[in-house]
Amino acid sequence: MHFKLIVVLIDDDKTNDVVEAARNAGATGSTVINQARGEGLQKSRTFFGLNLEIQRDVVLLLVEEHLSRSILESIAEVGEFDDKSGAGIAFQIDVEDALGVRHQIAELTHVVEEEL
Repeated sequence: MHFKLIVVLIDDDKTNDVVEAARNAGATGSTVINQARGEGLQKSRTFFGLNLEIQRDVVLLLVEEHLSRSILESIAEVGEFDDKSGAGIAFQIDVEDALGVRHQIAELTHVVEEEL
């Protein structure tokens, strides 16, 4: 079984919605890293040295490759990435090898067989 890593950078007020959408689309778990900071086209706003930007979260999802595109699209829809500038981004990376996912492989085998 092959996996992809989906990385999502999202405003912290949308993190739970993104994780729920990913799970509904077939993701079996996630890791959330809080209080990330980033800059897009517009430079971050500050006031007396304090950052006025909303906090972002990084969501990491190790997903089965056949499910990855639909999960990615579900995340983009809920995160409104194409509708609002600066709403966030999501991308996927090929994973060469993964350990500690044996229990997920057993669960995902039936799901992937139905998809194919």
